[in-house]
Amino acid sequence: MSVSHSCCPDMIPFEDVLFQVRKVLQVGPRLVPKLLSELHEANVFSTQYYLSLFKHGEVEENSLCEIIFNDEEDLARKLSLPIWQKWDISRGIMDSAFSKEDDSDAFTDALDAETQDIVSDPAFELLPDNIIVEYLDSILSGAIEDLLDPDFLEVLDCPSDGTDTTCLLTPENANFTEKRPITKRKGEPQLKKPTYHKRNKKEKVCAESPLNESTPTITSDRNFHFSLNTFQPMLHVPFTSITAFDSPPLVPTSAFQIIRTLCPLTQPLISTVIPTGPTYVLVSPQSVSPGTPILPLSPPGGTVAPPELTASVLPVGSLSDRVCTILPSESVDSSSPIKVSNELLQKNTESPPPKTERKVQPEAPKCVKDYVHHAKSHIKNTCCVMRGGLEMESHYVDMHLVQRKLLIKSGKNANKCLEKELVVLSDSERKQGQLDRSQLFHNTTSRPKQSIALLGKAGVGKTMFIQRLCLDWASGSLPQFQFVFLLNCKLLDLTKSSYSFKSLLFDLSMSPHCEYSDAVFKHILSSPDDVLIIFDSFDDIKDFEGLLQSPAKSPTGTKYTIKQLFSGLFQKEILSGCTLLIATRPKDVLNQVLRKMDSLLELCCFSPEDIELYTSKYFKDASIQENALTKIKNQRYIYSLCSNPLLCWITCFLLEHQDGCSDALPTTLTDLCQRVTSKHLQLSNQENSILDYKHMQNIPQLCKTAWEGFKNHSTHANLVSSAELVDCGLKSGILTSYKTLSHQENHFASLFTQNLLGAVHLVQSKQVNEKTLVAYGAVQMRKRKILGESQDVMQRFVMGLLFQKTPTNGMSILDSSIDMQAKKKAVDTHLENLKPTELVPARLLELFHCVYETNSGKFAKMLLKNLPDHLSFCGVQLCPSDVYVICHLLQQASALKRTFSINLQDTCIPISGLKELVGLQCIKSFWAHTADTIGLWEDLQQSNDELNLKSAIEKFTLNPFKATQAYHIENLPLLVKIHRVKKLPMSRFVSALDEGVPALRQLQRVEFELGIQTGPELFPKLIEVLPSLQSLEHLDLEKNKIGDSGAEKLAVVLHYLTSLKLLNLSQNCIGDAGVEKLSQALVSVPSLQSLSLYGNLIDDNGAEHLASVLPDIKFLQDLDIKFNKFSDIGAKKLSAALKNCTGMKSLELWNDFIPYGVFEHLHLQDPRIRSL
Repeated sequence: MSVSHSCCPDMIPFEDVLFQVRKVLQVGPRLVPKLLSELHEANVFSTQYYLSLFKHGEVEENSLCEIIFNDEEDLARKLSLPIWQKWDISRGIMDSAFSKEDDSDAFTDALDAETQDIVSDPAFELLPDNIIVEYLDSILSGAIEDLLDPDFLEVLDCPSDGTDTTCLLTPENANFTEKRPITKRKGEPQLKKPTYHKRNKKEKVCAESPLNESTPTITSDRNFHFSLNTFQPMLHVPFTSITAFDSPPLVPTSAFQIIRTLCPLTQPLISTVIPTGPTYVLVSPQSVSPGTPILPLSPPGGTVAPPELTASVLPVGSLSDRVCTILPSESVDSSSPIKVSNELLQKNTESPPPKTERKVQPEAPKCVKDYVHHAKSHIKNTCCVMRGGLEMESHYVDMHLVQRKLLIKSGKNANKCLEKELVVLSDSERKQGQLDRSQLFHNTTSRPKQSIALLGKAGVGKTMFIQRLCLDWASGSLPQFQFVFLLNCKLLDLTKSSYSFKSLLFDLSMSPHCEYSDAVFKHILSSPDDVLIIFDSFDDIKDFEGLLQSPAKSPTGTKYTIKQLFSGLFQKEILSGCTLLIATRPKDVLNQVLRKMDSLLELCCFSPEDIELYTSKYFKDASIQENALTKIKNQRYIYSLCSNPLLCWITCFLLEHQDGCSDALPTTLTDLCQRVTSKHLQLSNQENSILDYKHMQNIPQLCKTAWEGFKNHSTHANLVSSAELVDCGLKSGILTSYKTLSHQENHFASLFTQNLLGAVHLVQSKQVNEKTLVAYGAVQMRKRKILGESQDVMQRFVMGLLFQKTPTNGMSILDSSIDMQAKKKAVDTHLENLKPTELVPARLLELFHCVYETNSGKFAKMLLKNLPDHLSFCGVQLCPSDVYVICHLLQQASALKRTFSINLQDTCIPISGLKELVGLQCIKSFWAHTADTIGLWEDLQQSNDELNLKSAIEKFTLNPFKATQAYHIENLPLLVKIHRVKKLPMSRFVSALDEGVPALRQLQRVEFELGIQTGPELFPKLIEVLPSLQSLEHLDLEKNKIGDSGAEKLAVVLHYLTSLKLLNLSQNCIGDAGVEKLSQALVSVPSLQSLSLYGNLIDDNGAEHLASVLPDIKFLQDLDIKFNKFSDIGAKKLSAALKNCTGMKSLELWNDFIPYGVFEHLHLQDPRIRSL
């Protein structure tokens, strides 16, 4: 029910929005395309709606002007509704439209006229009716010239042809050289013809109106000027033959107006008066004051559109509305009216600036250009070095990006876990969707990328990627950005309220000192589109609760916390239009802003080719390269770890500084990181080849500092009191120093180094008891979400340090004199009591890693013994090292005579890893992404490995098949095609497919849970698959909104499902038409035992169709048809049919349309009829 605006002051006054839209269309049509573009960019209009506003969908100014000319009122109403619905966004855009540089004067004049009261003229109030009638008669008779001052037309300059009616003022002293005859009607006396001056063709003419007409205006003091408004031809006329106009006005008055409409009024309204030609409307000056307009407010919740927008025929706009929107608002100086007219003419005849795709930015002063040049030189010097002192140009390996998709979840727990919101892509999808660094800022949609998230695990190379990006800017490869500010979040204190936006950019970023910071900052504020702000190490943010609350509002003066400044930037409260790049790990603090990011990109790990390339760049000598690469490949776990760029560098560093060529690489992550840390400490002390006593004394202090940072979720090494310890950490590479203009801080070099030292403190410090050790260092049923990936690594190191043998070659940072037996026993007991069957997939994977790090056969057997028969890693993104650890431990299951089925759906497992896992003897069945499975078959076929191909085809299963995302169902038709033609897409014949795909033949349960958004769209793909599922017993299609059309499609294929026992069609908007088709098809499914049509739109006719076939469905036991629309008539027919169904156990048919008494009576007749 609609509510009047008068009774609800907070409701949006829609009429005012419509009034403003009309004003824009009438006063500034050249601004309309730009205005629509801005509304589209602000998501007020959808792309489809935006394109529909232009002729033939072509976004051109001419096509829109033609639409405005043909039906301005219809266009105004089309635009007003979405603008009114999103007035919070539209208001600023509409306000700014009146101050655009394209036609600022015209808009300002129109606004002044609307907002000021026009004083009425008493002379006009006393105007008798007979004078108006006489004047109108003179217009119709063509004798309007008699009513005008004799000098009126002498100042006009009109062309002789009838095509261009644009008139210009002629100076008073101009010489008239030509006369233009004035046409007259037949039968009228010849009038005195004034002389006209021929138009000078060189003069500029404003031709904005589709009719190319200007409006002459004569003020009440007999001075004449033109109003060059674009649509309504309006004539302001001083009369000389009417005495009422000769009397001097009591107050300054406006002109009396005669409006010529664009087209004649529609018949038969006044067809008897003016059958053809234009229509003239006489308007008194006092009638054109609209009063002060009231700005619309935001619509409250539940606001409905005015009835006029929902009517089938829209009302025609008032002509007086158009008049008041095009009146010139410039006040007329009575002493010099011609001067004002000339000024107005000059303003309106200026050509608008050319339309550009990008906003015109102000010219940068010399001091700004100098600073940009200085900043680029500074970036080249600071970003040219990688970790370990390696040169960026010679050692950097370009890494690909992958566009990640976001799964929008609902519910109170939707924001708790990022892994559940990011759609895990298949290996084939990742390869197809890879991007390179140059495509980072490319827009694939009409919406610009102003906030980009760069995701990646620890050590994957996010910081190196950003440094490479900054070097690209410094070398001119990012011309769209004039300024780049790099902020390291390790150095930002989010709680301290002492930062202005200017200090954030110039003092806390990695930019150099700016001598003219005020001038540069002022230019930045005027050119936000040219600014790129990078937040590196965003996962190091502390106090991230309420990250987007209380955003900064002012870019100047006021001081805020870093958190408020980030919130203001992200929510476009300050420097709106700048681009934000946020680099973070995918499990941490970005959860709060993930859904609002314009683009989500993930940095890929090293591929096998990248590992070889990096090794060749690290070792310059060819023989050393080959030897190093051979060692890496021979130790398969280390080779899998090298997919992480940081761990690849660690491995190469260890190989470079090995004492002997015969030394083998370590077999665990703990051993690798321990050896490298020990080697760094040795190299920092050149006098000794092994760790001396002095360094051993520093290690416990560094370990304690690392542990404190781990607990506080910080990498900061707070060692101010010990300069010697800081020096030791910096020399050994354990610590690294970060500098800004305001301060300098020391941080742990990497997550792996800090967690290793923290783990050493846990296992050897007497201040840490067994309970604390188990809480932080062993796998738990639940994990502290704030610690994220850091705790996973900590647990692996604790298990490795406790149970691995201590190296005897001086490559250990452990103190061998400390007894750790009590802590070992505590962890041992915890692992024995742990129940792997109750662990979620992510925790189960961490348990595999922790057991592997112990390098203990005892723990491996204990794990394999307690594992469930069905292993699920569904939803966990598996990297190469994860795959190796799983394979390594499951290989030992054969000795225990255990077999497993494994769910690898949504794991992004590479084809090579899938091939290795599927080839294990203990794996009896697997379920992976359909596209990756087909890719595995093709890989085995190309390698002529028929034995493993046959095994991979037989082990693949889909039962039970649960489709919750679109990609779950999209590749099923290809699998069905392979099943039918019995060959792979790229091969001629495959003997293993003689009987088709076993997974389809054996599939018994399908749950189609795509929901009402994507369910109707992808339901036809399921229909295409169903005929091949001859063993299907359970088909659940609940709540997919398939409607009658979907029910009809299902009815066509139901006869193929000869084994179907349960069919759930609840809440699918199925009506009588759909039930009629289904009823006929259900008879062909004699095995059906349970049918649910709960919560549909079935009426009495549908109930009758169902009742007619109910006795023919021999094995049907349960029918649920509650909460439909049939009345007691349909209920009685179903009850009557139930008497002939002796095998049925229950019929649930209660709904609000059945009288309760009737239902009770039916229930008493047959107890099988139930309500619930």
